[in-house]
Amino acid sequence: MARYNVCYHGKPMGFFYNNSNITSDEWDQTQLILVQVAGSICCCFILVANAMIIAAVVTNRRFHYPFYYLLANLAASDFLAGIAYVYLMFNTGKISRDLTVQGYFFRQGLLDASLSASLTNLLVIALERYISIMNWKVHSNLTKRRVTLLIALVWGISIFMGAVPSLGWNCICSLDLCSKLAPIFSRSYLIFWSLSNLVLFLIMVGVYLRIYIYVMRKTVVLKEHTSGSINRKRTPVKLIKTVMTVLGKFWRCSFRYGLAKGILTNRYAF
Repeated sequence: MARYNVCYHGKPMGFFYNNSNITSDEWDQTQLILVQVAGSICCCFILVANAMIIAAVVTNRRFHYPFYYLLANLAASDFLAGIAYVYLMFNTGKISRDLTVQGYFFRQGLLDASLSASLTNLLVIALERYISIMNWKVHSNLTKRRVTLLIALVWGISIFMGAVPSLGWNCICSLDLCSKLAPIFSRSYLIFWSLSNLVLFLIMVGVYLRIYIYVMRKTVVLKEHTSGSINRKRTPVKLIKTVMTVLGKFWRCSFRYGLAKGILTNRYAF
């Protein structure tokens, strides 16, 4: 029983990997260098591309609308993800077992915070699109103050989600509760984190499904009444394009995060 009452904050991560029975399938030096070089190139592209999006929204007055502010915030979360992946690539393999508990929390916290920021921001964009489309407008009437509060809320939620394990929801003092996927994260936290992301995804699907049905119905009505202006007839097409852009961003975000975890969990158990 003593084992379950002792905390192991001072132990290196190798201790927790051994406790979770995670075997060592190490990268050889050539594989590690190839992954780091290829990954760094991809991450540099991500950083530059998202920095350009943020700069375009900030400097171009044509983009000073709620949707584009939220899109810039989404680019900022992807920028953070690029930094997180670079840090992850250079702190994996043999280094994983030498990390301190705090170092592991920081590494995982960056990844989890960036993904939470992307998902939460995508949900906010979905709601903004819903408001716009229900009012039959390309842009919503959200004020800059409300958009700022929404952006602050997005980052507050994401930082909290990334910091939860280090705040106490971990298995450092209860080794029998540790997960094999993340050796100092409790299984209950991983279930909570996965379900939270699933709920966000389902809400987004519901919102976009509602948007799609509404826009398609309106498109049919406009086709039957040809007296409307050309610009008004084109509005549903514009709205569908923005919806598809956001959905594409969601799948790209999920794929990138899953790929990073998949590659690195196959070697040295992430």
